[in-house]
Amino acid sequence: MGNLFGKKDNSRPKSSPQKSRVTEQDKAVLQLKQQRDKLKQYQKKVNLQLEKDRDVARSLLKEGKKDKAKLMLRKKKFQESLLTKTDGQLENIEQLVHDLEFAQVEQEVVKGLQVGNASLKKMHELLSLEDVERIMDETQEGIEKQREIDELLSGGLTAEDETDVLAELDEILKLSQQTESEDLNLPDVPVDGVGEPEPSLKEKKSRDDRQAVLAS
Repeated sequence: MGNLFGKKDNSRPKSSPQKSRVTEQDKAVLQLKQQRDKLKQYQKKVNLQLEKDRDVARSLLKEGKKDKAKLMLRKKKFQESLLTKTDGQLENIEQLVHDLEFAQVEQEVVKGLQVGNASLKKMHELLSLEDVERIMDETQEGIEKQREIDELLSGGLTAEDETDVLAELDEILKLSQQTESEDLNLPDVPVDGVGEPEPSLKEKKSRDDRQAVLAS
């Protein structure tokens, strides 16, 4: 039973280890920066020691121990030469860090160019030279048609035609204003009913003749 529950299931696919994003160049830059920091700490320590050695040499001279003071100054001079060497090492390290970081930038630029070239290549595969020429011709044709329409609507009319157009426009505006004015000044419609229309002259004459016949 123990083997049954404790047996590892080898049937499941093993997950592949995740690839680290840290490159060898990143590691090299990190190591160089660590060495640079150590050198700076060493320089700081040596500078403090130099101040102490100078104070000790001054005290020995006051005590009349000239040989010991001279020995202390020799030690101080040796440490100063070490500081000069560390300055050169720091310059070399800083230059290496700069070169590596710049190389990384160049590498990213190259990758970007590769991606761009690959994209251009795919576009060229999708669009042949004939397709591009056809599209350009169709575009030019559409531009020319639109230019003809614009010229017809704007500069294609004569001065007389433009005058007629403006006159017709004014007439339409006047009619529109007149119609609106008439709509606003309509008489009131009678509510009780419409009166009888006034008889015409012919009707009046006929009525008078009829009355004259009856009276005779």
